[in-house]
Amino acid sequence: MDKVVVICGPTASGKTDLAIRVAQKANGEIISADSMQVYQYMNIGTAKPTREEMQGIPHHLLDAVKPDEPFNVALFKEKAEEKIRGILSGNKLPIIAGGTGLYINSLVYNIRFSETVCDEAFRAEMNTLAAAQGPKVLHDRLREVDPESADRIHFNNVKRVIRALEVYHFTGKTITQHQKESRLEPAPYRYLVFYLDVDREELYARINKRVDRMIQDGLVDEVRALLQMGYKPGCAAMQGLGYKELIPYLEGEISLDEAIEILKRNTRHYAKRQITWFKAMEGLIRLDGGAGNTESNTQKILEYLEAYK
Repeated sequence: MDKVVVICGPTASGKTDLAIRVAQKANGEIISADSMQVYQYMNIGTAKPTREEMQGIPHHLLDAVKPDEPFNVALFKEKAEEKIRGILSGNKLPIIAGGTGLYINSLVYNIRFSETVCDEAFRAEMNTLAAAQGPKVLHDRLREVDPESADRIHFNNVKRVIRALEVYHFTGKTITQHQKESRLEPAPYRYLVFYLDVDREELYARINKRVDRMIQDGLVDEVRALLQMGYKPGCAAMQGLGYKELIPYLEGEISLDEAIEILKRNTRHYAKRQITWFKAMEGLIRLDGGAGNTESNTQKILEYLEAYK
């Protein structure tokens, strides 16, 4: 069975650097599993690797769509599997790297997404309700019908709350049950899933430093340019970390210092949710994501690849 390496972990855990190093050593190509790096023009705030940082390694599913174009986990799975087939046909190693747990699960657990579970009118109704009464009203609804998902999904993650409600509305089943039934067919590849485990204090320090660097690199100008291009604050991409926090500053509602502190706080909270998500996955191979461990982690991944020949 063909092997696919997955390198996952919270934001700022060093996934990109490790993936590039493994690709260099193992003749690999990288497929991004980051729900924000798919968007064009959004580079600094998504920590998208620069051409220089890629070091000549092909990267896939970066800049795949414009910020106002739809992109979801079903599209990701379809495009990622297409890229995996192409990389394998060239006798190279596919390396999935990213922090969007839902995207990674879709591949590792071979979740089949039924295109029939889609109700645009219901989504519009829920979005209108959230805008009028706040996101908690939707989360309360979810808790009534699917407490397991309500425990797992933060109430501010309106998109995922609505998706869970939509599946229940359409099928009468919780999204957890629907996903379990969609995992009956095993994945066509052997996924080796490596998780970068970083001490919480060190991770938070990295996050704070990364935000400061993003500001220095011109994140404010990047957000301003997107608004000037006509991408509205309400579109899905502009609700991503690093963008939604700076819009109030650009609209004169808060100071830049306040916006930066909110971004740091929100990113730390997001990392905490990522950690919870990944630690619930089965079969994780944990790596020490502490500073200076990239080379030793690269070697460990290469050893696993050799062992599973």
